[in-house]
Amino acid sequence: MTIGTTLRRPGGPPPEAAWNDFAIKIRELTVLRRTYVTPRMVRITLGGENADGFESHTPDEHCKLVFPDAETGRTRPPVQDGDHLHWPHPFPPTREYTVRRYDAAAREVDFDFVVHDGGLAANWAVTCEIGSTLWVAGPRPCLVPSPDFGFHVLLGDETALPAIARWLEELPDDARGVAAVEVADAAEEQDLRVPDGVELTWLHRNGAAPGTTRLLGDFAETLTLPDEAWTYVWAYAEAGCIKPVRRWARAQGVGKKQSDIGGYWKAGRDNSVQAVLADPEREQELRERIPEDDPRHPDNHHDHDHDDGFPTAPRSGVRRSPRR
Repeated sequence: MTIGTTLRRPGGPPPEAAWNDFAIKIRELTVLRRTYVTPRMVRITLGGENADGFESHTPDEHCKLVFPDAETGRTRPPVQDGDHLHWPHPFPPTREYTVRRYDAAAREVDFDFVVHDGGLAANWAVTCEIGSTLWVAGPRPCLVPSPDFGFHVLLGDETALPAIARWLEELPDDARGVAAVEVADAAEEQDLRVPDGVELTWLHRNGAAPGTTRLLGDFAETLTLPDEAWTYVWAYAEAGCIKPVRRWARAQGVGKKQSDIGGYWKAGRDNSVQAVLADPEREQELRERIPEDDPRHPDNHHDHDHDDGFPTAPRSGVRRSPRR
């Protein structure tokens, strides 16, 4: 999917992001490759014949990965019933991860995992055997920004990096905007495609623990949004660290329908529960925008995101990335 960008002088009501709609499917995929993108980020490539028909629509779309029960070693995937999934009880161990890349011709799907001790998904990613399988549900519907947004602000920590990387890859060559990613240090920077009109900045914790800095909020405060274009803000990171970004966006006049801002994880909390519980403000926004009988409603989500807690990272710094 390519995200359109057209410069429009604001006038009348601002454009909005709207939910796409498609069926959520369950499939068992085979582990094809493991690649270390950086010292703390490992990419697992899944695929095989069961990847036929996989759908990929938006940069921040995510799938629910279903893991074996710790006690039995047996995986209990949901049962497909038309366009819906029926999940077993008790609910199986799952985590949600962004689709980093989908290649329909090659039948390959990439997921990137932050490597750290104690995480259910992270431990699986570094130990899974090539040729083993994993059940994958999704992707599920996501927000799609209107093409009338002429300026994009993309902010996040490393858990949001796969989505931001896809955003940058899928924006057109004439896109305008800024992106900033908080990572442990310079070794965690990735070589990304960046349109000429978009500036990418790497924010280094340099010893500070994840989920303890104000790097993203402080960076947002330095931004001046253009007057001649509508701005869309996408920002995800640790729930506490993302709150200053949300306050900044609202102060700039960027409303709930012109943004997608939330916590992917919360420091000190096991993420075996839905991510919105880590971010009550995001949960309330979803409740206001989505009907109760819609599967995207918070009450219908069993868990989100990226893993149990987060790693302890090895002076915060800032480095702007050259455009590629």
